[in-house]
Amino acid sequence: MEKLAEIQYPIHDLLRRRWSPRAFSSRPVEPDKLRSLWEAARWAPSSYNEQPWSFIVATKDDEAEYARLLSCLVEGNIQWAQHAPVLMVSVARLSFEEDGKPNRHAFHDVGQAVSNLIVQATALGLVVHQMAGIFPDKIRELYGIPEGYEAVAGIALGYPGDPEILPERLRQRELAPRSRKPIRDFVFAGRWGRPSPIVTGDGS
Repeated sequence: MEKLAEIQYPIHDLLRRRWSPRAFSSRPVEPDKLRSLWEAARWAPSSYNEQPWSFIVATKDDEAEYARLLSCLVEGNIQWAQHAPVLMVSVARLSFEEDGKPNRHAFHDVGQAVSNLIVQATALGLVVHQMAGIFPDKIRELYGIPEGYEAVAGIALGYPGDPEILPERLRQRELAPRSRKPIRDFVFAGRWGRPSPIVTGDGS
């Protein structure tokens, strides 16, 4: 199943194809493909090249580890994420290595690494769904995450599955059209809230 973005201006096909399904196939993800995803994340840009990202990963090949990571998701996410063959949690280092000062861009940079990972996943025929619904304190305790690091988001990953496996409410969301704000709502010039003339067509 594909849900191509309804674009206003040309974008790369990988970006148009990327979306966040909840239906996953039971097909395992090949280790070589997982390594390619992390390689893509490795080359993301970051402030001062700090690379403040880490990933905790579990696959269904290890049932106990998978169950442990699955237990770190809120119930609403467990309902569908339990079918994904790969689960991950992204983790941010909150300070700079050199001087220990707070890195206010850490979450931003972790997001950039995950974005790289997702584009690579799309190129490999995989789908990714990120989750805010996690228990950061539980993740810290279960995995021994030290102070100065924080769990950012959950990630379900795998091959696309049949929406019919989902409960009705989630199935309807899976099949619903995608939507986004228009560009003029978030690209400003001159002052906050004033759409850029490049967007409105008033500029050259």
